[in-house]
Amino acid sequence: MPRPAAPDYVFAPPAPTSLSIAGQAARFPVRRVYCVGRNYAAHAVEMGHDPEKEPPFFFQKNPDNLIPEAETFPYPPETTDVHHEIEMLVALHQGGAEIPVAAALDCVFGYGIALDMTRRDLQGQMKKMGRPWEIGKAFEMSAPAGPLHPVSAVGHPEEGAIWLKVNGALRQSGDLNQMIWKTAEMIAILSRFFVLQPGDVILTGTPAGVGPVQRGEQLEAHVAGLGTLDLTVT
Repeated sequence: MPRPAAPDYVFAPPAPTSLSIAGQAARFPVRRVYCVGRNYAAHAVEMGHDPEKEPPFFFQKNPDNLIPEAETFPYPPETTDVHHEIEMLVALHQGGAEIPVAAALDCVFGYGIALDMTRRDLQGQMKKMGRPWEIGKAFEMSAPAGPLHPVSAVGHPEEGAIWLKVNGALRQSGDLNQMIWKTAEMIAILSRFFVLQPGDVILTGTPAGVGPVQRGEQLEAHVAGLGTLDLTVT
């Protein structure tokens, strides 16, 4: 059978965002970026919430908000209060709807390190007005990310240190076992509201200690078994 004609676009579509994979030349194409809010109890408390009373909630960044192989984070405009949030990233190579918890980890391709950088002042304004958070969360280059580590190499991390340092001083520190909603539970719950697909990634929440960054500062973000992401605020 003849192939269908290629679509005739009015301009060239943008190239897909992709993440590198440790030890492989192939790259991981990103479809969507889901983020889990307040998934560590101590962080929920520092943000003024009671984690015992809240079900998980999600928001999104855009795929092209990711900075693959990040070495720098450009300080964004229209803000004076940008905060760091170290997170473990989960990358899916399978998806579906209504995925049971027992089958959810079969969807995972691998894991990585990401930062959910946040214009906290703008996010705070949106909260007060009951408006969406995108202006505080989904700005350009708001998600520096390191390479993915396949499940075949690292398994499914359930415990281990997660921390962030600024100019060598420890700011955030926790353990993956402190996540309120575990990886399989997050995937299962998300799949009740969205049809998950290969290429979706999930940022799994941040431990306590979030705080502001300044131009010129050096950030070190670490997740046990996944290495360290080093970058400069520019």
